[in-house]
Amino acid sequence: MVIARTIAAGERPVTIDPKLSVDNRIVSASSEPSAAQSQTTTSLLDPPPPDPAPQPRRGLQLWLHRTSVFLFVLICAVAGVLLVILPWTPEWTDNYLLLSFPWLRTFVSTGFFRGLCSGLGLLDIWIGFAEALHYHEHS
Repeated sequence: MVIARTIAAGERPVTIDPKLSVDNRIVSASSEPSAAQSQTTTSLLDPPPPDPAPQPRRGLQLWLHRTSVFLFVLICAVAGVLLVILPWTPEWTDNYLLLSFPWLRTFVSTGFFRGLCSGLGLLDIWIGFAEALHYHEHS
């Protein structure tokens, strides 16, 4: 059953889908959805269309990506080597910053903390070289 009424001068028609056109004179209210409404509700449930294939990088963008990967690997490798070696040298505990805090100097000089820092250094080296090994350019 379709019930129709006329729209008053101040009222604005309402639709389910903003892409559908609205007749400014008559609004139909029905218990069963129309074909346009049922098509709209099923299209809302459909999965979105797949994204287009990524465009290959060219020129400056490709070289910027290569440079950023190289710098990331370099920084990871240098920081990792420093974190592996530095905790076991005398400079680790005999520095100006730790002379003011004897309790912190005691904690930093423990084997646990030195091993923790060396382990983080190894992890850092591993992350950097894993990034370098898995780098590939889309063709």
